[in-house]
Amino acid sequence: MDLAISDAASRAGVSIHTLHYYEREGLLRVARTESGHRRYSSGDLEWIGILTCLRETGMPIRTMREFAALVQQNSSNIPERVRILEAHRLEVLEHMKSIQHNLEHVEGKIGHYKGVLAQADKQEPQGVD
Repeated sequence: MDLAISDAASRAGVSIHTLHYYEREGLLRVARTESGHRRYSSGDLEWIGILTCLRETGMPIRTMREFAALVQQNSSNIPERVRILEAHRLEVLEHMKSIQHNLEHVEGKIGHYKGVLAQADKQEPQGVD
């Protein structure tokens, strides 16, 4: 696979701006043609998917840079990669607990207000037809 940036962005579900940003931040290294145009491989698309997942789950760019640097090296650093991902997983799980707690609070409020509305409906005077 040899894709131009617009096709790669479309397939990866990100913007061209995001791909430029990932490259500027050192998260993504992309091959270029002799004329300097970026060319994306299937491996690049897979890596963009990983970066997108990490970003969408709240991994800071600083940590993503650290992880990307390790991936760009040899496989002797896999234990460090695992450590980074396990630490991130714990943060994601904590965030999910917080979101679940807040969702329960919102659902409680919805139930409360629906109860208020139901009570108000019962108290409305019936019109005479």
